[in-house]
Amino acid sequence: MLHRGWKKGWLHFMVAFLIVSAGLQGLAQAGKTRLESQLTPLIGKKDAVAVASPDGRILAAIHSDCLLVPASILKVLTSLAALHYLGAEYRFPTDFFATPEGHLIVKGYGDPLLVSERLSGIAAELAVQTRNVDHLLLDDSYFVHSIAIPGRSRSAQPYDAPNGALCVNFNTVSFERRNGGWVSAEPQTPLLPAIVPKIEATGLKSGRITLAADRQESLNYAGELMGHFLREAGVTTQGTIACGTADPAKDRLLWRHYSDKCLTEVIAVLLNYSNNFIANQLLLTIGAQAYLPPGDLDKGVLALRAYYESVLGHKTGFLAEGSGLSRQNRLSADTMLDILDKFAPYHALMRQQGRQYYKTGTLSDVRTRAGYLSAADGGYYRFVVMLNTPGRTTDAVMRVIERELH
Repeated sequence: MLHRGWKKGWLHFMVAFLIVSAGLQGLAQAGKTRLESQLTPLIGKKDAVAVASPDGRILAAIHSDCLLVPASILKVLTSLAALHYLGAEYRFPTDFFATPEGHLIVKGYGDPLLVSERLSGIAAELAVQTRNVDHLLLDDSYFVHSIAIPGRSRSAQPYDAPNGALCVNFNTVSFERRNGGWVSAEPQTPLLPAIVPKIEATGLKSGRITLAADRQESLNYAGELMGHFLREAGVTTQGTIACGTADPAKDRLLWRHYSDKCLTEVIAVLLNYSNNFIANQLLLTIGAQAYLPPGDLDKGVLALRAYYESVLGHKTGFLAEGSGLSRQNRLSADTMLDILDKFAPYHALMRQQGRQYYKTGTLSDVRTRAGYLSAADGGYYRFVVMLNTPGRTTDAVMRVIERELH
């Protein structure tokens, strides 16, 4: 009798358990259906959306396997690959050599944040070791020369800044018209006379333009700025500025400068300002790291693709460069959701607004947004919105996602 009662009780328990489980599954399915039903009218045939709960459940997936133009949300993938190949604490070096003839060679390794403030500090350090410099030689051999990034034009717009192993101030110049003359809009940076004709050609009274003409223009700018700060530090410079290549066998390494920012800090700047120049500096650097220098576009894309396939486990899609500037790039919302899952420990490096940590992307007729939405009970929802339909924006989609997810 006891045995029979135990079996009956166990049967009742299992029935109740299955009923509760079915109810919970039904609620989950109802939640998914509700969110998708709210989003579907906002999503066209060339658009996609994917949303995952903090525990990884897919709450919405509309056209999420379609390959679409990601625009700048691709920078999250490039950031992940850089963390993989270089490490979170990586700091970009810049080497300074003295030749037997008394020349100074500056060798760059792609530091994307080599700016005026850093050059001033570098000059002060070098002034302790040398008081006279004859010719200033610039070594940009760590990357190939004349790098053609798909999607980048030769405009003077900052987003079209060219890449190279030795660039300063993002290869850009900020200026304004004041008291009838041209001055730098940044007090830490002098306005070099050689740049004035380029500024006047724009017809602008103020703004920021890029040094996009050729490799020589950006190298001359880097050399002239370096010379300016060396003279400010008390170093005599009397020779010319030219290209050169350091030879460690005969040239003496005066100093190896390391960037004051580690890779995670560089990525924070990249994601908050959506800087195409930084993104592709990282791409070229991981190419050189993975496949030996000189870094070039093919090696960078190959390294990015290897990470995409071997670590993330994705085979579909197409990668043309690292910034999202090219319309040849193609990713699915499903893939981006996996990228966000991998990037979750670094989500605070993104721009924050209210409950969101996010990255946006914008090209003509393309609007994308991907990131994290804080949940009331802890953790983060992941969301991806990719709109390739002309005239659409992500605003309405995000309003629904924020309203429905708590």
